[in-house]
Amino acid sequence: MSFFTYIIYSDSKDKYYVGYTQDIETRLAKHNNGATRSTRPGRPWILVYSEKYTEKSAAIKREIGIKKMKSRIYIEQLIRKTQNG
Repeated sequence: MSFFTYIIYSDSKDKYYVGYTQDIETRLAKHNNGATRSTRPGRPWILVYSEKYTEKSAAIKREIGIKKMKSRIYIEQLIRKTQNG
């Protein structure tokens, strides 16, 4: 079983959202279908980053760690690192 920490981006709101899930595709669909109140106004969302874990607790810990940074720069650096290599 796998768990993921993920970051999605809303172009219309120019915002990032950090979360965790077992199924990224289903979770992204829920964000884009308006099932998540906090992300409903930013639709459509695109997946820009993800990390895979074998333990749910590790994915949650990573989500919290990213959120604690409270830094758009940090998030954008994570995304760039993934895109560049």
